Amino acid sequence: MKHITKGLEPHSLTHHRLQPHANYDNYSAKEDLRDALLAEQGCICCYCMRRIRADDVKIEHWACQDNHPAQQLDYQNLLAACDGGEGAAGHLHHCDTHKANTDITVHPADPTHNCELFIKYQANGDVYSDDPQIDHDLDETLNLNLQRISVNRAAVLEGAIAGLRKKRPDGDWTKAFLQAELNNWIAGAQVPEYCGIVTYYLGKKIAKAVN
Repeated sequence: MKHITKGLEPHSLTHHRLQPHANYDNYSAKEDLRDALLAEQGCICCYCMRRIRADDVKIEHWACQDNHPAQQLDYQNLLAACDGGEGAAGHLHHCDTHKANTDITVHPADPTHNCELFIKYQANGDVYSDDPQIDHDLDETLNLNLQRISVNRAAVLEGAIAGLRKKRPDGDWTKAFLQAELNNWIAGAQVPEYCGIVTYYLGKKIAKAVN
C-alpha cells in the first residue's frame, strides 16, 4: 500500500454535490472521477498496487456507502482500486472486493498518517504491520497476502535488486545511489506496480548506508 496525496477533486464532483438530492449513484460524470483518482495514484490500485487503467478501475469508498452515506461524495473518501478478483471464488477476492462493507483502520490517503510508516514487507512478498489492527486489515480484510499477490510482489523486489546489482556490481550502494533509485520508484505519471515492497527495501538500505 502506497501513501496517496489527494489532489483537487474534479469540478463535476464539486458541482454535483451542490445539487438537490445529490448522491453517488446519480453522479453522471464518473469518468472525470476515475481519471483524477488514477492520476494521483500513479495508475496503481490503492491497496494491492497492481497496475490499473480507466477501463478496469473500481471507484472505492474507503468508508463504505452503506454504513457512511454522508461520505459518499467526499473526495477524500474516494480511491481507485483494482477489480479485486471479482467473479472468482470468494477466497480469491482481495482489496475492495474482499473488504466489502468492513471498516478498516489503515487509510492510504490519510493526510495526517502516512500508511507506509506502519507497513512492512517480507522477502517472500507478504505484507504485514506491527500494529495488530492494521495487520488484520492487510491480511484478513483486504486479503493482501493472497499467494498470487505475494508472488508478484516478491518477483518485483527480486527484479529491482537484480537491477541494483547490475548497475553497481561492486556493491557500492551509496545513500545517493539508493536515493536516486528510490526516486525512480515513487515518481512519474505511472509509478511501477507493487512499488511498495521496493520502496520499503530501499528505505531500509538508505537508513543503513554509511555514505
